[in-house]
Amino acid sequence: MRYFFENYAFDTDRRELHRGADIVSVAPQVFDLLDYLICNRQRVVSKDDLINVIWNGRSVSDAALTTRLNAARTAIGDSGEEQRLIKTLPRKGFRFVGQVREAQEPAGVAGDDNPIEPPKPALPLPDKPSVAVLPFTNLSSDPEQDYFTDGMVEEIITALSRFHWLFVIARTSTFTYKGRKVDVKQVSRELGVRYVLEGSVRKAGNRVRITAQLIDATTRVHLWSDRFEAAFDNIFELQDQVASGVVGAIDPKLLEAEIARVKRKAPANYDAYDCFLRASALIHQWTTEGRGEALRLFYKAIELDPDYGRAYAFATMCYCWRKVDGLAADPDNDRRETERLAREAIRLGRDDAFSLSHAGLALAQVVGELNEGAALIERALALNPNLAGSWNMGGWVRLWLNQPDAAIDHFARAMRLSPLDFGFHAAEAGTAVAHIRAGRYEEASVWAERALRGQPRSADAAQAVALSSALVGDLEKAKIAIRRLLEIAPSRRISTALISKNLPPKARARFVDILREAGMPE
Repeated sequence: MRYFFENYAFDTDRRELHRGADIVSVAPQVFDLLDYLICNRQRVVSKDDLINVIWNGRSVSDAALTTRLNAARTAIGDSGEEQRLIKTLPRKGFRFVGQVREAQEPAGVAGDDNPIEPPKPALPLPDKPSVAVLPFTNLSSDPEQDYFTDGMVEEIITALSRFHWLFVIARTSTFTYKGRKVDVKQVSRELGVRYVLEGSVRKAGNRVRITAQLIDATTRVHLWSDRFEAAFDNIFELQDQVASGVVGAIDPKLLEAEIARVKRKAPANYDAYDCFLRASALIHQWTTEGRGEALRLFYKAIELDPDYGRAYAFATMCYCWRKVDGLAADPDNDRRETERLAREAIRLGRDDAFSLSHAGLALAQVVGELNEGAALIERALALNPNLAGSWNMGGWVRLWLNQPDAAIDHFARAMRLSPLDFGFHAAEAGTAVAHIRAGRYEEASVWAERALRGQPRSADAAQAVALSSALVGDLEKAKIAIRRLLEIAPSRRISTALISKNLPPKARARFVDILREAGMPE
């Protein structure tokens, strides 16, 4: 007899357990235990039943039984915590609860009345983060609400597809799971994806509640979950709103999960993508040493893959920090190298919002091409309006163009899109600087304090606290903030301060005097 469940084939005649095309090694007693549980899956099997069958009634400790059960679960990809296939019912016994198909014919041969299709081999994972968005479950009493639920999932798939660093499964494949109860590991094997997004929709009256969760399907670890509620007034607007909220939230979570995965690899096995992820993690340590090592890894990624546009783009960010922190030993050489990297990022990533926005920021900040930088970022936002980082960078360039209210709008969009983003504090610091530019010093102080609380190692946030505090009359607090700034970035000077870029002469002179009085070096 052969039993098929999930991606497994259990052959009692040959005493073999197959996972796809592979044979799973199983100890004899563990095989017997699985055999008995599967054959008696219609009922709860007691501890005494197992002892009588597997150990012929001999005295067996609870620990020995638990060890065999754990081994059986491990063999079929289950665990004691999850109990997806073998369930423990306290004080009653155990039961195999997976869906099982039976076949007596040789493997791959169909019967007359009940054709059996052997499990398909698992698809390999692609060489970049892969995600499948499953059809959300309609929990409403009205089945006609399916059209809204399906439309929203389509919007999420479309929005995720704009992130060029992701491999997103098409709707035609994921919607084959509609109405089916499936295990995420099964989805991972059948579609060849690492991550699965699933959720539900419940409508009551004129309100709708959407829940979503992101899962690493290879480990079943939940990476993120959230709930969205809104009035059911404009269907299409609500679908757009939810799609933006979901993709904005999971983008940094996917990056965080990928970074954690790469950290478990040996450096000797790093490819270009691994170097990129490792460098990204170092950048988010917000230290000079980390950024220096990150730049080395970005160059290593470029060496391994000269067409890796995103590596060129992120390398420019390191040069942006070197400039503002006063660390460029040869500013002219840094400017030339930044422009070279930015131009390569544009050439290789002409339709990649990530590459275009980073190149635009670098050209504006280091090379001085403000208008070109702003245009590149706007082009990036047209390609992917859900990329929070592009809105953040666009905010800074708008600041340098003396457009503080437009900058605040950009920063607000970035924070609304991605409240979990690594760079959330940068948008808060930018908002503080924008309020300073607009003469709203009390508001600036509030935003600056938020930014510094969010990332105590942010030199920009410390600088914004110093300037806004002095402008509201608290020079002592400004001096404390400058001392913290110089602990974070000892080489930062008034001459490199972002606040001084492109300001009218009178305003610039005032800010320079304030920073000087607070103790910031020239």
